[in-house]
Amino acid sequence: MSDIQTLDSKVVYENKWLRLREDRIRRSSGNEGIYGVVEKPDFAIILPIEGDTVYMVEQYRYTIKQRQLELPQGAWEANPDADPIELAKGELEEETGLIADSMEYVGFQYLAYGFCNQGYHIYIAKGLTQGAQKLDVEEEDLRVVPLALSELKQKILSGEIKDASTCNAVGLATLKGLI
Repeated sequence: MSDIQTLDSKVVYENKWLRLREDRIRRSSGNEGIYGVVEKPDFAIILPIEGDTVYMVEQYRYTIKQRQLELPQGAWEANPDADPIELAKGELEEETGLIADSMEYVGFQYLAYGFCNQGYHIYIAKGLTQGAQKLDVEEEDLRVVPLALSELKQKILSGEIKDASTCNAVGLATLKGLI
């Protein structure tokens, strides 16, 4: 039995990127309440590295009104059940134009499971060949920024890079001794 029972569920908002659900719940104590859940498809985040150079992307993030550096990442809303490695390869090429000879799986994490069901698969891409970017309309301002791995780590430590999934991907890959 679940610790929390769903008594009722209704979608209160939906667009092509996400769905917001409001659930009426009962806790194991018998207390009832509501729970807001953001449903989004899982995404892939890719750490493209060649030698000591990591290929980041920088783009304007409307929610915080700032340009930010992060690792290439994304989901395929039209195909939420896509094979994660194919998603990773596709997002890498779309955002950076890079094609990888090898993709090494690092792990799976959840983005913010306190309110959202979205998770992400982390990959390291190596053996990179430059091709053409295939940016979505929403990514029209995206640019590729090569950084030394040591500089990337320093930007995370200093707080300049604030994207949680980027920080986590670099941290997990480092802890596993993969970079």
